[in-house]
Amino acid sequence: MQPKISRYYNIKWYVDVAVMIITLPVIGSTILLFMLLTRLTSKGPVIYTQIRCGQGGKEFKMYKIRSMVMDAESASGVVWAGRKDPRITAVGRIMRRLHIDELPQIYNVWRGEMTVIGPRPERPEFVEKLKTEIPCYEYRMLVLPGMTGYAQLNLPSDSGLKDVRKKLVLDLEYIEQVTFWFDMRILIGTALKFIRCRYFDRLPLKCCGIFRNPNDSTWAEKIGLDE
Repeated sequence: MQPKISRYYNIKWYVDVAVMIITLPVIGSTILLFMLLTRLTSKGPVIYTQIRCGQGGKEFKMYKIRSMVMDAESASGVVWAGRKDPRITAVGRIMRRLHIDELPQIYNVWRGEMTVIGPRPERPEFVEKLKTEIPCYEYRMLVLPGMTGYAQLNLPSDSGLKDVRKKLVLDLEYIEQVTFWFDMRILIGTALKFIRCRYFDRLPLKCCGIFRNPNDSTWAEKIGLDE
């Protein structure tokens, strides 16, 4: 039942580093711009870290541009962020919509803790619960987590276990099927999804051949997606 990891993973990190070097001028200037905007519009540190679970469940510090008010979880505790979460700042909403707050994770990629594309790393507070409630959940941690991914492009942010199950299906499918060209299509799809409107949201994915309904995957039944 365990997914067979694609052989492309043997060289995947090296390709990611090459992509980062090529795109560094654009990524670097974008990070600096939104760090400045965050500094000017809200109190608190510009960059913050969260503990996430990486390959093999190993914990690491993941870097992000702060998109919420300072001490956002002091009252609510550790919870998934909602679409209209009042803790998110005005600049943070823009960053989250375009996933710009995730760009500092290029440092995690350089350190070998993440790759550019892969399953998103989850917080330890959620991982243990998800491993007990969702079959095969631990298999998504067989590989390095990613800044963006197949599941993240096709599905909205998690708000409950059903959303996690859907993303897990696509994560496991990605782990088995990823190739260089598959990753390049996901990168193009990620860039194109910056242009978003009601009717254009899925078009970039369809044009790149990476639009996927998790119910059509062979992993859907194994995960119990219809339960």
